[in-house]
Amino acid sequence: MNLTISPMASEHLDALAELEKICFSQPWSYQSLEEELTNDTAHFFTALDGEEVVGYIGLYIICESCFVSNIAVYPHYRRKGAATALIQTACDCAKEHGTDFISLEVRKSNAEALSLYEKLGFTEMGLRKNYYRNPPEDALIMTKLL
Repeated sequence: MNLTISPMASEHLDALAELEKICFSQPWSYQSLEEELTNDTAHFFTALDGEEVVGYIGLYIICESCFVSNIAVYPHYRRKGAATALIQTACDCAKEHGTDFISLEVRKSNAEALSLYEKLGFTEMGLRKNYYRNPPEDALIMTKLL
C-alpha cells in the first residue's frame, strides 16, 4: 500500500460518505462532510492509497482543546497502518495548534479500536452513559496528553 495522508477535499466526499454508511449506525451525510470543508475549527484528513480513499479522521480544535469527531477505515484496509497514520496526523495537527491533549469517544464494546488507542498512548478518562444509539451503548472517553 502506498499510503498518504492529505487534507480532506471535495473529491473525497463521495467515498467518505459511503464509508460512513459502512462504519456507523448514524452516518454523516455527504452534505455534513462537505460543510466541514469550510469550518474553521474543523481539521479533516483523508488516508489515500494512490488515488483510492482508504479512510479519514475528523477533529475539532477549539480553545486549545482537540476532539476527534470520527475516524473510519474501509474494512479491507484495516490492520495495515491507516488508522495509526490518521491518528498520528491528528496528534501532529493538535500540537501545531498548541493543544495539550486530544480526546475521543469510542463504543465500550469496540475492542479493536480500544486496543489501537491504548497502543497509541490514549487512556480512559471517563464514560458517557448511553452516548450511542442503534444499538444503545456507553462511550468511553479516551485522551492522550500531547
